[in-house]
Amino acid sequence: MLLIHCPYCEEDRSELEFRAAGEAHIARPENIAEISDEAFAEYFFLRDNPKGLIYERWRHMNGCGRFFNAVRHTVTDDFVTTYKAGLPKPDLSPAPVAQAVETFEATESDAQ
Repeated sequence: MLLIHCPYCEEDRSELEFRAAGEAHIARPENIAEISDEAFAEYFFLRDNPKGLIYERWRHMNGCGRFFNAVRHTVTDDFVTTYKAGLPKPDLSPAPVAQAVETFEATESDAQ
C-alpha cells in the first residue's frame, strides 16, 4: 500500500483516501471561447506522460477534501514530494529521484 502525504492534514495516509486529478500546472487559455478547436483539444485532452517525474494534482477525498500537488515518479510510483495547491513547482535535486529509481531496481532484481 502506498502512503501519500497530505500537505494540509500534515499526515501520511493510505492511497485509498486519495484520487488523482490529472496533470498539475496546466495554464488555461485566457479567452477560451476564441481559440481554435485544435488548440482547445490540445488544452483539454492532451497531457504529458513522461517516464520519470510528473507533476500531478491529487485530492484527499476521505480526509480534508482539498486538492494539492504531488511530484511522482512514474516508473517507481514513489511520491517524491507533495505541496499545497497554488504553489509553484518545487526545485528538486536529483538525489531523491535517483534514490527512488535505485530502490525500485533493487526490488525488481530481488524479485527475479
